Amino acid sequence: MTTDSPRHSRRGIIVPFTIAGVVLVAWTAWWFFLVQQIETRLDAQVEALKQNGWTISHAEVTTTGWPFRARVAIPHADIVAPSGHGISAPELVAEANAWNPDHWVVVAPEGLTLARADKGKVGVRGDGLRFSISRLRERFPDLRVELIRPVFTAHEDAEPFPIASADRIQFEARPHREDETADAIDVLFNLQEARGRPGGPVEGATQEGRLTVRLEGVVREASHLAGPTAAGVFAAWTEAGGRLSDVRGELIAGESRARLTSTGLSAGADGRLQGDLSLNAESAGAAITGLARSREGAVNRVGAAGAAAATAIQGERDVDLTIRFRDGRTWLGPFALAPAPRLF
Repeated sequence: MTTDSPRHSRRGIIVPFTIAGVVLVAWTAWWFFLVQQIETRLDAQVEALKQNGWTISHAEVTTTGWPFRARVAIPHADIVAPSGHGISAPELVAEANAWNPDHWVVVAPEGLTLARADKGKVGVRGDGLRFSISRLRERFPDLRVELIRPVFTAHEDAEPFPIASADRIQFEARPHREDETADAIDVLFNLQEARGRPGGPVEGATQEGRLTVRLEGVVREASHLAGPTAAGVFAAWTEAGGRLSDVRGELIAGESRARLTSTGLSAGADGRLQGDLSLNAESAGAAITGLARSREGAVNRVGAAGAAAATAIQGERDVDLTIRFRDGRTWLGPFALAPAPRLF
């Protein structure tokens, strides 16, 4: 007498595969919807910028990255604001995780070119050129720019760039940490081991050494910072009484060091920085003497030489100095050193 062996149900095998298939189909549908939204919003943003005077051109945009990423490749990108500032690159690549399209990272894998309005263009290459933006739905998003071992090369007939290369350049902007509802953003700038161009003011101030600058502060009236226009990104901000407060940082120029503080800096009608910057400096004379010997740039060598002589009286001990930005110039006591930095 024989008996049939019991037949096992295959439901336990089929159900997991069915669930996986449904999830895969749903996720794929979401990915294609997301890509379509990205492409639609990108086209709309480009058209809006063109309507506001921007010049934008690029080759065909491609979107890839399924299943977990959205990767947008923009070849031959050329983006110029009404102010004349802009960038161009053989390719820009923007990526975001498909489950978090609120955080984007943009890279220039083959380098880029900066257009500096009437100052001309400068090429930028490096081991990494990255820009990231997150919290896009917030009043002020988080912005980060990072250049890893960048090298700067001014184009023919362009004004020289202040530095030739650096180990790292970082810039960050985020909502004010003490009160995210305030009309303010915290900013951080970090320049590490920069090398000046031959004969330029940075090479002179560092005694052919390296320049490191670390600065942080709070941008007040931040809601008035607009996209670059013909008047510049800081023009409306300045008209609204915008200022940079709680400034502090450190500067290392060769053998010279200084701690920097300022209660408030702003921009004048000409776009140049105005206000006072306090320095507690060590071996300041060496940096100022080197600045006076620079062969290029807008440095007032006579004024720098006078400031160096006055500072030398203090010897090598720490000395408290005040750099004053006024009337479009940078002053150390009665000595005009150079034009004040221009924001727009």
